[in-house]
Amino acid sequence: MKIFKFFMRFFFILLGIFILINLIGMIYAYCTPKIDIKAANSFYLYDKDDKLLIEGSKANEWVNINDINPMIIKATLSIEDKNFYKHNGFDYLRIIKALFVNAKTGDIVQGASTITQQYAKNLFLDFEKSWKRKWKEMWITFRLEARYSKDEILEGYLNTINYGDATYGILNASKYYFNKELNDLSLAEIAILVGIPNSPANFSPINNLELSKERQKVVLDRMVKNGYITRKQADEAYNEEINLYGKKDSYELSSIMYYKDAVMKELYSISSIPKSYLDSGGLKIYTSLDVSAQKILENSSKINAVDEQAQTSKVMINPNNGEVIALIGGVNYRQSQFNRAISSLRQPGSSLKPFLYYVALDNGFTASSKFKSEKTTFYFENGKTYSPQNAGNIYANKDITLASAIASSDNIFAVKTNLFLGEELMVNILKKVGITANLSASPSLALGTYEVNIMEMAQAYSTLANGGKKVNSHMIRKVMDMDGNVLYNYNEKEEQILDSNLTFIISELLTTTYDTSMIDYAYPTCINMLSHITHKYAIKSGSTDNDAWIAGYTPEVVLISWAGYDDNSKVSNNLVNSNKIAWITAMEDYFKNNKSSWYEMPKGVVGVLVNPITGEIAKTNDEPKRILYYVRGTEPN
Repeated sequence: MKIFKFFMRFFFILLGIFILINLIGMIYAYCTPKIDIKAANSFYLYDKDDKLLIEGSKANEWVNINDINPMIIKATLSIEDKNFYKHNGFDYLRIIKALFVNAKTGDIVQGASTITQQYAKNLFLDFEKSWKRKWKEMWITFRLEARYSKDEILEGYLNTINYGDATYGILNASKYYFNKELNDLSLAEIAILVGIPNSPANFSPINNLELSKERQKVVLDRMVKNGYITRKQADEAYNEEINLYGKKDSYELSSIMYYKDAVMKELYSISSIPKSYLDSGGLKIYTSLDVSAQKILENSSKINAVDEQAQTSKVMINPNNGEVIALIGGVNYRQSQFNRAISSLRQPGSSLKPFLYYVALDNGFTASSKFKSEKTTFYFENGKTYSPQNAGNIYANKDITLASAIASSDNIFAVKTNLFLGEELMVNILKKVGITANLSASPSLALGTYEVNIMEMAQAYSTLANGGKKVNSHMIRKVMDMDGNVLYNYNEKEEQILDSNLTFIISELLTTTYDTSMIDYAYPTCINMLSHITHKYAIKSGSTDNDAWIAGYTPEVVLISWAGYDDNSKVSNNLVNSNKIAWITAMEDYFKNNKSSWYEMPKGVVGVLVNPITGEIAKTNDEPKRILYYVRGTEPN
């Protein structure tokens, strides 16, 4: 009995607090200015030529509630909020029911958001989950209910909600999916459309028609339950053949959505930009996106699709200013919205070695420096051992040059170099060039065993490509409000962080990876790309059991390409090779319409004709020969 009284007292205390919050909320709402209900998703995304790419919502296509097909309203209410016209923005009985069901199942299987709450949520630039954000959404819900009629709120919701594929608003969705005006839609088509906002990526009929049909059935069943249609009408609508249109007047590249998502993430990180559309009144976002480069990356990514599960991510960046000109976050945005370019962490393997060898050059090594390549076990004072292996267990069993080690990606040479220098030096250089991962000084770091971000790898390689200057990778050039006021301008401060003599030498050494003169105990790692190469590139591949990387650059552009599986399945040789071909295909296509150049030799560097296998001055009868580069005064003589 005492326990019952305790719970009853506790219940009434909570009820009192709840009533008080509602009372405060309603008073607050009536005392605040009326907000612009057309502000939700009001953003405009432009490419590098200031051409409009994506419109979040279009006020000029705003549809009055009286002009919206009544069946759309009935379907929306049935699936989203059947008590919409009865509550004050919060459906308390539905909240209690959802809490009970979720507690019973131990999982979140039922939501309780009303149409007004969903509308309030969409007045923000992002969907970050925090208590502060939730409180703001709650107050906006009160304000909407206090200052607008139910019809006006429903009108705003239908005109601004996300219907998938960067399509906002019911009229835009109707034209995009079916090429129809609202009053021309069939019941079957209406049920498809109103089912999308719950999960736009999953329920878009273009992304997944099977899931969309399942959702359509749920909508039709709810409409029957609420007395809007008969069971016969529902069955006929479900069995009706769906003819999708699915086209837009603007760009049709689905991969642009990966770029857009990355832009919105960057936008949220800019402190000077209001986090709410209510505060900003809508935004114009000017980006560095090169649409032609984006098309090239999208086309090349199809080469990576060696099976249904294989994924890829590619970042193309201007190393001279850090502008990301193209970005692929996966093979197919409609199937997976996870943006691997900005959100994944993967082991880079040997693609990390150029930074190790930069440190080596900075500490007295040259292209002719030698270590013995042989099967090796390293023993340490703590009793631990480390036994790295070369690819295919192939070893020179002799001294090899640093140039040969880069060409064949010799792991033994790399680990010996790392230990000789001291592992902390590699950690330092990676931090200096923009790798923020939690790296530890270890022998295996030379082989890329720690996970890094793909975007950060592009930024790191940019410091090699631009002669040693620090850059910050970014997509946003400028942000303006709807009145033309500039809210943000990107301003890069130039800082020299690496030696330009050494970055030139590294860039030249990275051309050995596809050079036939470097064939020795093993083939150069990128020799299979040679037949596709018509320009000079610095290239380094990297692979682990679960990841395939290829990174490279010219003075004009850096391209990083990763391929693998989200579940960390083992990568095949087929996927490793396809990633290389995808990289060179993209670069060659890019330079069909863009100028390609190479670096001028700095005054502090000298080129010497050597035997690249021995690292010694080339003799008359030596074969092969090639020019290797050295800091003046360190060359062989």
